[in-house]
Amino acid sequence: MENSSPYREGLQTTYSAKAERRWRSKSLQTSKPSIVMAFFCCLAWLYVAGRLWQDAENRTVLANLLKKNLGQRPKVLAVEDKLMVLGCKDLERRIVEAEMELTLAKSQGYLKNQLQQSGSSSGKRLLAVIGVYTGFGSRLKRNVFRGSWMPKGDALRKLEERGVVIRFVIGRSANRGDSLDRNIDAENRSMKDFLILDGHEEAQEELSKKAKFFYSTAVQNWDAEFYVKVDDNIDLDLDGLIELLETRRGQDNAYIGCMKSGVVITEEGKPWYEPEWWKFGDEKTYFRHAGGSLFIVSKNLAQYVDINSASLKTYAHDDISVGSWMMGVQATYIDDSRLCCSNSRQDKVCSLA
Repeated sequence: MENSSPYREGLQTTYSAKAERRWRSKSLQTSKPSIVMAFFCCLAWLYVAGRLWQDAENRTVLANLLKKNLGQRPKVLAVEDKLMVLGCKDLERRIVEAEMELTLAKSQGYLKNQLQQSGSSSGKRLLAVIGVYTGFGSRLKRNVFRGSWMPKGDALRKLEERGVVIRFVIGRSANRGDSLDRNIDAENRSMKDFLILDGHEEAQEELSKKAKFFYSTAVQNWDAEFYVKVDDNIDLDLDGLIELLETRRGQDNAYIGCMKSGVVITEEGKPWYEPEWWKFGDEKTYFRHAGGSLFIVSKNLAQYVDINSASLKTYAHDDISVGSWMMGVQATYIDDSRLCCSNSRQDKVCSLA
């Protein structure tokens, strides 16, 4: 029994040492994740604290700047306050009245260059200004007209003395000053029968805008009862047209032509296609207007176009465009079948050439 005691004590000591090492190892394994977590928590806390401190500093700087700018910012006055301070209310009223009087004066006969090229030394109002639309490639047509219904040379001057001015109407080339422009200028120096629209570009896609430039330029250069637009594909009975206009002399707001309406062409690529067809309603028909070959407006309607040309809407075709302008005023529509140009000349003022 005495011999076994030291052996037992050795076993107990060995067991205790192993248990203590096992406990220490387990404690170390458990504490490692906790240390890592604690480290990351410290980093997060430092980051948040730094941002809060930085934001607080920024807010302080911005508050100081705002306070400084508020002290330096001038007092904001309303427009009415400024007018009262400057004493300009009466001046503003007089400016508005002057603008209204100017518009009224223009509509009642104010003309820039009123007597320029009037065609009459007596200052008597002309009967008509006839504008024949032409293009750069239409010299042959112009020569045919000059040898048929349209006078030339001295005969053209005598016709102007009777109160009728006739001019070929053309714009400028897209490349200003090129051979196209030079050829027209040379022809005009020789024949003296052009009205050149310097502000208009002569091109097929710009044709609908040509009416605005024609009326504006014509009404500023000649004081006439009527302004007549004529295409270069028709023959004109000039005496018959003059007789027709004489019967209408003194008639204001007159919009004269072969009145018609028709189907709006909505398919791109077809003749007479209207890109803005959707504006003409579900029925897709044009409003009543004077056909494009020949139409006439009285002086005050031409002046209306001149005054408002910047805001007048144009469509794909010039007769539709002019018809839309006439819808906005108190125009008197006069449908005259003699102005319906066709292949037959019977009882007509015009016929297709």
